[in-house]
Amino acid sequence: MPGVDPHLSRTVEVRDHAGELRRWHLLDSGPWLAERGITPRGTLLAVHGNPTFSFLFRSLVREDIPWRLVAVDQLEMGWSERTGETRRYQDRITDLSLLTDALSLRGPVVTVGHDWGGLISAGWALDNRHDLAGMILTNTGLHQDLGESLPAALRLATAPGFRSASTSLTDTFLRTTLSLCKPPLPREIQDAYLAPYRTRARRKGIDQFVADIPAGADHPSRPTLERVAEGIRELTVPTLFAWGPKDITFSDRYLRDLIERVPHADVHRFEKTSHLVWEDADVAGLVAEWLAARFGPDAGQEQVSQDGAAGAWRPVSSYAEPVPERHLGEPIARLAADPAHAHSPAVVEMADADGQRREISWSLLNRRVDDIAAGLLGHGIRPGDRVSILITPGADLTAVLYACLRIGAVAVIADAGLGVPGLTRAVIGSHPDWVIGIPKALVGARAMGWPGRRISVDQLPTVDRVALGVETSIAQLATSGSMMRELGAPLDAPWPASDADAAILFTSGSTGPAKGAVYTHRQMSAMFTAVGDTLQLDPERGLVAGFAPFALLGPALGAPSVVPDMDITRPGELTAPALAAAVDALGEPAVFTAPAALRNILDTASQLDEYGRAAMASAASFFSAGAPIPAHLLRELRSLMPHAKALTPYGMTECLAVAAIDLEEIDAAGEGSGVCVGHPVPRVELAVAPMDGEGRTTGEISQDHGVSGEVLVRAPHVRDRYLMLWGTTHRSMRFTGWHATGDVGHLDEDGRLWIEGRADHVLATADGLFTPVQVEDAAETVPTVRRAGAAVVGPRGTQQVVVILETEDGYRAGKAGRPRAASTSLQEAVRRAVRERSGAEVVAVFTTSCLPTDIRHNSKIDRAALARWAGQTLRGERADAL
Repeated sequence: MPGVDPHLSRTVEVRDHAGELRRWHLLDSGPWLAERGITPRGTLLAVHGNPTFSFLFRSLVREDIPWRLVAVDQLEMGWSERTGETRRYQDRITDLSLLTDALSLRGPVVTVGHDWGGLISAGWALDNRHDLAGMILTNTGLHQDLGESLPAALRLATAPGFRSASTSLTDTFLRTTLSLCKPPLPREIQDAYLAPYRTRARRKGIDQFVADIPAGADHPSRPTLERVAEGIRELTVPTLFAWGPKDITFSDRYLRDLIERVPHADVHRFEKTSHLVWEDADVAGLVAEWLAARFGPDAGQEQVSQDGAAGAWRPVSSYAEPVPERHLGEPIARLAADPAHAHSPAVVEMADADGQRREISWSLLNRRVDDIAAGLLGHGIRPGDRVSILITPGADLTAVLYACLRIGAVAVIADAGLGVPGLTRAVIGSHPDWVIGIPKALVGARAMGWPGRRISVDQLPTVDRVALGVETSIAQLATSGSMMRELGAPLDAPWPASDADAAILFTSGSTGPAKGAVYTHRQMSAMFTAVGDTLQLDPERGLVAGFAPFALLGPALGAPSVVPDMDITRPGELTAPALAAAVDALGEPAVFTAPAALRNILDTASQLDEYGRAAMASAASFFSAGAPIPAHLLRELRSLMPHAKALTPYGMTECLAVAAIDLEEIDAAGEGSGVCVGHPVPRVELAVAPMDGEGRTTGEISQDHGVSGEVLVRAPHVRDRYLMLWGTTHRSMRFTGWHATGDVGHLDEDGRLWIEGRADHVLATADGLFTPVQVEDAAETVPTVRRAGAAVVGPRGTQQVVVILETEDGYRAGKAGRPRAASTSLQEAVRRAVRERSGAEVVAVFTTSCLPTDIRHNSKIDRAALARWAGQTLRGERADAL
C-alpha cells in the first residue's frame, strides 16, 4: 500500500454476529500518533464501501489531524477474512459494533463513511450514539424510495447475468470504479486497490455488496435501510458531507436527501470530482479543518455555514457600523405610488440595434411583481424554496426576481455569462426546488437533468409544455395572481426576515468553478445601498448595464435600467452604437460596462453618427469594474463622454462595492506597484494579511501603509457564506470578522488600496515575492504589446517567471492556436522592462493571439492556465492550445 506506513496495519480476531471468530484487517494510527507525542482527541472510525478497502482513508493519517484513525477492511473485503458467508446490511452493522467493542473503542468517536460504508457507519452511529461525537459522510446513498429507479450504473451492475460477471468473475466493476478518477490514478495506486481482489474467490464480497442493494420492498435489507434512514434524523451531532458531484452512482439527488434528513450538516461539494472523491480531492485537508473548527480548542468561537436550513448560520463579525435597512424591492412600490414617477420608465428593453424599445413603468412593474408573487404563492412556492431564474435581462427577469424576493423564495442567479458548463454546474450545485426559464433554458434543464420543478416565462403550446415537463407559466401565474387580488385577496404575505436567505449570486469562475455566494435579505439590502452610494443612482439618473447582471440593481435602488443590444455572454463585444442607443433611452444615465468592452467601444466609435455621438456625450458618469482598468483607456473614453465622471469601483460578487477611484485620483496617485482602486466606500474597512517567503499568509492583520498581502474586507454587505462550500467559507473567514478576498494588494499613505493580483498567482521566486500585476504592467510598457499575462513554473520559493503576450498584430489577425516563442528583440525588450520596473527576472517570453480569460468579464486572465501551459512547454511536453 504505497504511502501507508506498514506499522499502521494490524489484524484482530473478533466474533461476528453469528458467534464465529473472524479476522479483521485495519489501519490504526494510534501508535503512529504516540511516536510523535500526539495525544488523540478522539477516534475516527472509517468505513469503506464497495469495491474499496481501508486504503481509501490513508490520507487521514497526518499531524494536523490529532485523532486516532481506525479504518477497517470489512469482512469479505480488502485484507480481512473471506468467510464464505453472506452478510446483509444489518449483519455488517452488528459486526462493526462487535469489532469496536473488542477494540474498547469509546467516545468521542467521529464516524467516516463512503459508499456502502456511509450506510454502515450511520447504522453504527445510531446503535452507539453514547460514544458518537460526529459524522462524516462522502458519496453515499442513505435511502432509495420504493419505485424510484436506481442510478443507471447500479441498474447495469444488478442486472441478471451481468452482476457476477462484472463483480466477481472478472474485476470489471473494480477497474471501472478506479477509471472514474480525474486525473487518472497513478499505476501504483491502482495496483494497491486491485491487490486484495486478484482472484474470483477474493472478489465475492464485491458481488455480495451489489446483491444487497435494497431497492425493493421485499429485499431482506430493506427494513434496516428504512430504520437507519429515518433514525439519522435524530442525530444532532456535528456532521460533514463531502461530495464529488460527478459521481455516476450517487449524484446530487442523494446529497439533497441527506441534507433534508440532516439539515444542520456542513456541506462541501468538490466540483469536477467523482465517486472516489477521496482520490480526486484533498478531502483529508477539509476534514482536518472541520475537526479543528468543530472539536478543536477554539471550537464554538467560530461559526461556519450550514446549507440545510435557511438562515441557520450567521457570520461572526465585529463590524458594527449600521446601514439603513429596507425591504428588497421597496423602492419599486414607493415610486409606483409617487405620481411624479409612477408612469416614468423603470425598465427599458432594447429590442434591436435600430433602437426600437419597450418601456415598463414603475407602476406597471410594481403591479407585475405583486401579481407574480401572489401567483407563485398560489402555485405552492414557499419561503426558503430555491428558485433558479434563467431569463434574459429585461422586464420579465426583473419582475420574477423581485417577486421571489417579496415572498421569501431564494433567488438563484446564475447568468449565461458563465458559459454552458459553468451554468450547468451552478444550477445543479444550487439544488433548486424550482426552475423558471425561457424555452432555451428549459430545453437545457430537461436535456441535462437539472433538478427542480419547471415553470416557463410565457405560456407554451401543450406539446412543448409536456415535452419540457413544464407545470405552468409566469404569464398564467401573473393572471391568476391578478384575479386573486382583484377579488379582494391582497398580497398580504409578510416580508421575509432580515436574516433569511435572499439570493445566491455566482462568481465569474475566473479562478476555478463559479462559487455561489449566499446573501441574506439584510446583507443584500446593505449591498444595494453600498452600490447606490458609490454609483449615485436615483430615479433621475438611470443605469445603462453594459454588464447585464447589473441591470437587476436598478429597481432596488429606484433607478431605471436598460441593457444595450448585445450578446450578454460576450460583454467585450459591446459596440459604441449599441451603447449610444441605450444611453439615449435614459437621457443622462450612469453607464456601467465590463472592462473588456472599453477597447471595443473605442474601436467602433467611428460607426457613430451625429445623433449617436450626441447621445453618448450626454452620459453623466461612466463605471467599469471586474478587472484593472488602464488609465489611458479612461482618458480616451473622454472623447466620447466628455462630461462623464469616470469611476472604477473595485469589488467582487462576495462584496459588490469595496473601493472606488475616479480618473483625477488615478492621475494623482501616480505610478506604483499594482493598480490603484481608491479609498474604501462608506461602511467598508480594509486591511491586509502579510505573506511569508513562499507567498502564504502569516495569520497577522495589518493596516499599515506599504505592507503587501491578501486583502481583507469588513463590511455589512459581505456575503453570508459560499453555498455548499464549507471549506472555502471557513478559509475565507479565517481572520475573525474579516472576509479574505484572495486578492493581493497594499494600502498607501493616503489610505488608498492598490491591487496587485490574486494570492494564488503570487510569484514566489528565489529573488523574493512578485505580484503578477507588477510583471504584467512592466511588460505592457513595451511597444506592440497589447496585454500581458505572468505565470510561473517550478516549486514555490524557487519559481521561474514566464510572460505570455498578446501583441497588437497578433490580436488583429485573430489566429487561434498555441503560443509561440517571441522574437529575440521582443524577448529582450520585455525582460529589460520587467527587470527595470519590478526587479523580476523573466526566463521565457511567448506570444499568442488571445490570452485566456473568464467568460463573464472577458477580462480576468486565467494565470493558472498560463502556468500549466508554460510548465508543459518548458518540460518539452506537448501543450494544449490556450
